[in-house]
Amino acid sequence: MVATVVLSMLCVHLLCFSGMFLLISTRLHGKKMGTDVFALGSLLLGFAYLLQLRGGPAGWSAMSVLNHTLTLCAPAAYALGAARFFDRPVPVALPLLVLAGGYTVAQWLVQVLLGSEARYALLAAACAALFLAMAAVLIYGTRTFARHLRAEMAVFAVLIGGLGAMNAAKLALILSGGLDNLDMGSDFQTAFYIYMSFLGTLLPPAVVWLVLHRLTDDLHVMAVHDPLTGLLNRRGLMGALESQFRANPVAVAHLLIVDIDHFKCINDTYGHKVGDLVLCSVAQVLQHTARQGDLVCRLGGEEFVVIAFDTDSAGALRVAERVREAIEQSRVGTDTAHRAIRCTATVGISKPFAGAEALDENLQLADAALYRGKVLGRNRVECAQGPQAPGLPA
Repeated sequence: MVATVVLSMLCVHLLCFSGMFLLISTRLHGKKMGTDVFALGSLLLGFAYLLQLRGGPAGWSAMSVLNHTLTLCAPAAYALGAARFFDRPVPVALPLLVLAGGYTVAQWLVQVLLGSEARYALLAAACAALFLAMAAVLIYGTRTFARHLRAEMAVFAVLIGGLGAMNAAKLALILSGGLDNLDMGSDFQTAFYIYMSFLGTLLPPAVVWLVLHRLTDDLHVMAVHDPLTGLLNRRGLMGALESQFRANPVAVAHLLIVDIDHFKCINDTYGHKVGDLVLCSVAQVLQHTARQGDLVCRLGGEEFVVIAFDTDSAGALRVAERVREAIEQSRVGTDTAHRAIRCTATVGISKPFAGAEALDENLQLADAALYRGKVLGRNRVECAQGPQAPGLPA
């Protein structure tokens, strides 16, 4: 009686959470993070348990076959939803249809050849293997694809691994005592469905929390990155600078302002769409040319910033010259009748500085050097102090 009541409550929980996940997925336009698949998994498992409540004692029937198929497909759907949550673009419909069809055929073969006990043992073994594999993947994820969610993945692994262990115990009971051990009044079934109800109540809100966590992270990324080029914006640059100097208080940096020459002419001649292509091209050049550990930022308009760490003035000059030359040699393809276009850039270098609070001062110094480079002909590097770099005519 207790197991029946718990199972009934679990059905209600699963169907409600299915509707909740579906509503959440409709609000997440484009990137649903697997919530639509979690809705499907909850729906499949909820219907499976409804069929179990209506099906009566264990035995062979069409309702029992459908119940077993849905019971196995539900955790498979959760696994596919988790893959999508971690940005793996896995298909859903075809794998679930193949699993459902293949397992239905397997049930029929096992029933014909070995009987009902073997068919129920097959479900327990398949669920145990699936849940234990999911727990193993989650443990692996704590060191790889989900390092930023290490504690959460470890908790999920323990809970899902426990479900795998209980299905393994169910398999052992079936093999030792037959289908009588699956009676709804047995102690094991009561414990099994209490545990399932615990998971059914705990895991869906936990998944919702993870979705909110991801959305918060995405909002933070959007707040500190330029939407066109993907580079840091000024807010992101300040945050990254503070982190760098906090991690290495004795670090010294130079600031390079990179300004695309005659960018207004590019926009006027080719249009703003091509202008955006030029900006993205220069951003890629800066990312590929800057050294590992340097920071690259789009300051605004056609101005970019590179923060070069752990180098002297001569090293910063070499970085700036490499950046200037790479931009000059790059070509920007267009989707119009125009041929590929080129651009150049002028670079201003600040004095060395050793703290994020000195950013504004050194921006002004580098900007003054940049202005001097523009006056002297563009496509050149100028320093706020020390010798000027040899420039090329615009």
